[in-house]
This record gives sequence, C-alpha cells and structure tokens, in this order.
Amino acid sequence: MDNQTVSRRNFLKTSAVTGAVFSLGFYWPSNAKSAKVINTADANKFGVEMNSWVHIDASGKVTIFDHRAEMGQGSYQAVPQIVAEELEVNLNEINVVFAQGDAKKYGNQVTGGSSTVRGSYKNLLKLSATAREMLIQAAATKWSVPKLECYAEGGHVFHKPSGKKFHYGELVEAASKLEAPKDVVLKKRSEYKLIGKPLRRLDTPLKTNGVAVFGLDKQIPGMMYAAVERNPRLRGKVKSFDDTATRKIVGVKNVFKVKMGVFNTYREGVAVVADSTWAAIQGKKALKVEWDDTGFEHLDTETIYKRQAEALQTQEGLVFKKQGEPTEIIAKAAKKIDVTYETPYQYHAAMEPLNCVAHYQDDKLEIWGPIQAPEWVQDYISKEMSIPKEKVTVNMTFLGGGFGRKAFMDYPHEAAVISKEIKAPVQVVWTREDDATQGPFRPGITYRCEGVINNGEIDAFKVRMAGQNNDHWRGGKKDVANRSTSEGFLKPYTESIKNLAIMDVPFETPIPTMWWRSVYASTNGFAYESFLDELAQEAGKDPLEFRRAYLKEERLQTLIDKVEQVSGWKNRARGAGYGVAITECFASTVAQVVKVSKAPGGGVKIDQVWAVMDCGWYVNPDTIKAQIEGSIVMALGAATIHEVKFKDGKAVDNNFSTYQMPRITDIPSIEIHIMDNDEDAGGVGEPGLPPFAPALTNAIFDLTGKRIRKLPFSLIGV
Repeated sequence: MDNQTVSRRNFLKTSAVTGAVFSLGFYWPSNAKSAKVINTADANKFGVEMNSWVHIDASGKVTIFDHRAEMGQGSYQAVPQIVAEELEVNLNEINVVFAQGDAKKYGNQVTGGSSTVRGSYKNLLKLSATAREMLIQAAATKWSVPKLECYAEGGHVFHKPSGKKFHYGELVEAASKLEAPKDVVLKKRSEYKLIGKPLRRLDTPLKTNGVAVFGLDKQIPGMMYAAVERNPRLRGKVKSFDDTATRKIVGVKNVFKVKMGVFNTYREGVAVVADSTWAAIQGKKALKVEWDDTGFEHLDTETIYKRQAEALQTQEGLVFKKQGEPTEIIAKAAKKIDVTYETPYQYHAAMEPLNCVAHYQDDKLEIWGPIQAPEWVQDYISKEMSIPKEKVTVNMTFLGGGFGRKAFMDYPHEAAVISKEIKAPVQVVWTREDDATQGPFRPGITYRCEGVINNGEIDAFKVRMAGQNNDHWRGGKKDVANRSTSEGFLKPYTESIKNLAIMDVPFETPIPTMWWRSVYASTNGFAYESFLDELAQEAGKDPLEFRRAYLKEERLQTLIDKVEQVSGWKNRARGAGYGVAITECFASTVAQVVKVSKAPGGGVKIDQVWAVMDCGWYVNPDTIKAQIEGSIVMALGAATIHEVKFKDGKAVDNNFSTYQMPRITDIPSIEIHIMDNDEDAGGVGEPGLPPFAPALTNAIFDLTGKRIRKLPFSLIGV
C-alpha cells in the first residue's frame, strides 16, 4: 500500500477486507472549547463523517492519518511519536498516511507558524489514551476481570494476575462498540518512554531508499506535462505570443494562455503542454511573448529602500503599541540614538521547486503535490473554478522544503486550470528560475530606531518599520498597523520600558510578498536586538545583563542563566567578539550567543554559536536540534550572502549561481540546548532563525567596534 497517497476512504475500504476495525477521530461541536473523541458509532450518532485519525485493523496494524504536511520539519515523526506513547504501541510498527485536505474533518491543516505539535499535541494525547483505555476495557470484559488488573504495552493488553494477553487486533471489534470515555488520565512526563527521547525519524529510510513520494515523483495514467512562461514583472498580462518555434519541438502538444491566482492577486502566462517535462521546458524557452506591463511601477531595489528611508523620516506611521511619552522625551533629549536598519527581500529557496499534479474530469478535481495548506487549496479552487468543495480532493505528498511558499494556492490553481483546458491529468513543474524570480518574497524592510538612555536605563524607546504588509495581499485593512510590527520582540520589553512606541509606516510596491521562515521575526529580530545592543553600549552595561534587567519573568531569567552558562559569557575569551540576541516567536523563546574572531585572510570568521531554546513541552530533541541548526544556516545565508534584487521591476538573481547558499565550510560549530519545563508546547521549526543575525553583528561590533546595520553584508569585508 502506498502509505503517502492512499485516500482515507479507500484505506478504510481496503482495511475492511481484513475484518473488524477500530477507528477513533475528533468531532468539534459548535462553540466547543476542545475536540470530542469519537468512534464510528459516535460519528453515526452525531451525523458526521468519520475522520479516523487513529485506525487499528484486525491484524493489529496501527495507522495514523497525519493531518499536516511533512516538509522536513518532522511532522511525520512527531505525530506518530505522540500517538505511540499514549496508545502503547511500538513506534516502528505504525503506518503513517497523509490526510486529505478537509477542514471539517481535520481542523486546521496549514503547516506553518510552527503549529503542528503545539496546535495538536493535547488532542492527540487524549485521542491515543482514549483508544488505549477502550482496548483495555474490551480485554477486561472478554476476560471478565476488573479493568484495573489490566494494562497495555507494545500493542497488547495484559492481565497482570494470570499473564494472559490479547494483541490489539483481537480487541478491535469489541472496542469499536464501546462508548468513548469522557475523561482519561494522561501519563506524567516522568513516565514517558518515547516522548522527549531522541528517536530516529520514521521518514529517513523512505527518503534514502527512494520510497518516499514527493510531488515530482507523483505519476498517474495518461498524465501530460506542462511548463509555464510567466510575466517576469509578476503583475503584467499577456499581450500576445508567438508559439511557432515551440510547436516544432518534438513532444509539444498544446500552447495556450493561462491565468492563476493567489488570494486577491492574479498572474498570466503561457502554458506549454507536452509528453515530457523536458519537451515542455524546451517549448517554453522557444516562446516569444509580448507582455502588457502597464498600470504598475517597475521598481529597482535602490528606489525601494530610498522610499522606505524617506518615509521613515517624514511619517510617524500607524500605532501598533504606544505608552508613556517616548516622542516627547526623544525630542527634548540632549543626547539620543537615531539609527536605521535595513533587511533585504528573500526567496524561499526550497530544494524542491514548485510542482503540482491535477486531474479535472466530470466537474470534479483531484490534486497531488507538495502542499502546506491543503484545505486552503481546496477552498480557493472551489471558489475560483465554481466546483463544489466536496468535489475538490487535495492529496499531500512529501515536500522538499517549504518555508511558507508552499502554503499558497497559485501553483495548484494553475495546474487545475491547465488540466481542465487539456481534458487530461497534468503535472506542472516550475524551473529553478521560475521559483526564484516569481515570488512571493519575504519583504525587504527598513527600520528607524530612536532611543534615550538616562542614568544607565532606557528612558525612551521608539521604532518605526517601513515595509510591505503581507496581510494586504489577503485583503487586510490598510489603515491598521501591521499585526506583526513587533513579532520577535519579547513582550516583557514592552511591559518594562515605560516610554515606548512601536509604529508601522505603510509602504506598498507591486512586488508580491508573503511569509518566509519565522515571518517578520526574521527582520524585526535583527533591528530590535541590534538596537538593544546599541542602547546597552550607550548605557555602559554588559549586553546580556542589560537585557536581563528588562526580562524579569522567571522563565526568561532561567533561559538567560542557561545561555550565560553554556557560552561562558562571564569568562569570554580575549581576542574574540561575543554577541547575544534573544527573540520570541510562535510561543518559543531562543537565546543565541555568537563568537567571532579575526580571519587570517582578513575580515572575521564565526567560531561558535550557542543556542538555547525554551519551547515548553516537546517531542523529539533530535528534531529540535536539526530545526535550530537548519534555522541558523538559513539565517547565515540571509545575513551574509544572498538577497533578492530587482531591476526594472524584475527579480535579478534567478538561480543558485548568483543567489548563493552557504557552503558546509561556512557553517560554524553549533551547540544547542533545550530547556525542560512543563509549559505548553511552542514551535521549533522557525524560532531558531531570528536571533542569529543580531547575535552575529553584535559579536562583530564587540570584536571590531564596527556596527553593521544593513543586511546582507560580507564577512570578508568587515
């Protein structure tokens, strides 16, 4: 059985052949604060279709329907590890199937915001414990013994006094007829056998032996292949095209104009359909297209940042948060800090370029692909193509990276439109150049930071941000401050600094922007944490102790103690520079210390990074460490190597030859520590990125006295 692409309904039909089944899922009554665990009988009683998150068949085989995408962040491991713990089954015996897109059945399925574990773990623990208790009850009833004499372990229920046992498969029929208990007792963390342990990932063998099905691997009978030439200025329309040369290429079958959308934005292009991806791409290259690029500006990078800087000097902006009288104090101060920070546009650069398979037939549509938000795709395409939502099936494959880009609906919509036009299934493949230049991008942002130090303390703190608001692409109100204006900046700062203003200066361009790993925290973190370092310098205080004074929560003090200890902050080596930064996003806080020294050939080299994460309750420390390492590598590239540049309205860098990635020789030693506590789970896939850039530039200042306020910069040129 293809454990990545089989549909839930077909799975249940196939499993039914083996005999009785025991399925548990969730039901969200209207206005309910939490999900109700239900079995098949309950689903019939409530009149809802069974969503089957956990399924056990008569052979004892356990199948989990993973409601989130697996794009390298560990959903395929974390969800089974949670379930296996409370269900008392062996982790390596669990079969994982990606659930289809359906918000009514599975709730929020958007893989983003580091939300898979933190948004689902309590329900998954409850569901698994409920299944375990129902199986134990079924066994106790069969033996006619008290339930307290029975326990579950390794996919079996045992009777303590007699040593008798049943495997789960022998109990599924009886368990399926029981009413799900309303309350179950969950294990204490000290009792965990699997959760909190660095277990090997279930998807690693699949990804190394070729079994894992990524979007590009998906094939269905009769499938054609398409490549699309899209407007290089992103918003223009097709005026005309000449496909004479294209149609001469062997394998090309059809050429036509196509229009696809995402949120409230539409884009036009010319699709080339062929019997192979190679022929489609070659046909695309041979096209001659004349574009209508009227009605919007064709901007250069320099113009964008010049306008942002001017706006910050002339506009106060929209108030995100304001308390006290920061503006008045700054205006009257004899000495103040007034500096500007600049961060670049970025491309997601996932190793797997965008792609999607779609099959439109008989007024219904089925999609397969690397998709982060299946229910968004289902909803959007249903409306755009006037297809009933229940007739739009969205199947998730493995993703070769996403970072937010694959949560958009444009590339599945494009594939669906092409399939409908050619009346056949089609796979649309974006080239690396398409992926790199078509956006949406992380917005480039400029910050103006003003502050006053009085008697060694912050007397006034004011930050204004000028950059594109991602919400505007989804129809957000333009007279309201960007809701992410302070993202990444720890809330206790805003509570302990008496005179503070955080403002959003509205700024628009025709360039499409949207989420990028850690969203605005990736840029805010650089500005806010660099500025705090400048304030600490002005106050004549140690940068870490300066932060400690404003972060008075016990949990944060413990985090600061840890990073201080592991980095040897109080005994910093001579001849080296040390920088610190602490940021928070998606309910997790990360402190990083970076150590740098002078490079033999000039410039500086990064010697060591210490990272301490407080993400509360967590599943697998190895997964967390991998995510933090990946975040640091991605942050290193964004800080020192690559940026998206624009010329005449077009993205300039179209491949890794110019948009270069960090090499393995660029990566410093990284030491990671995870805080242990009983707080609610936070995210781990994104919070490790924001503190790196400011910790690095703060370290460079400590070493050289040079303050870096613009990214990216060259380590060689420092």
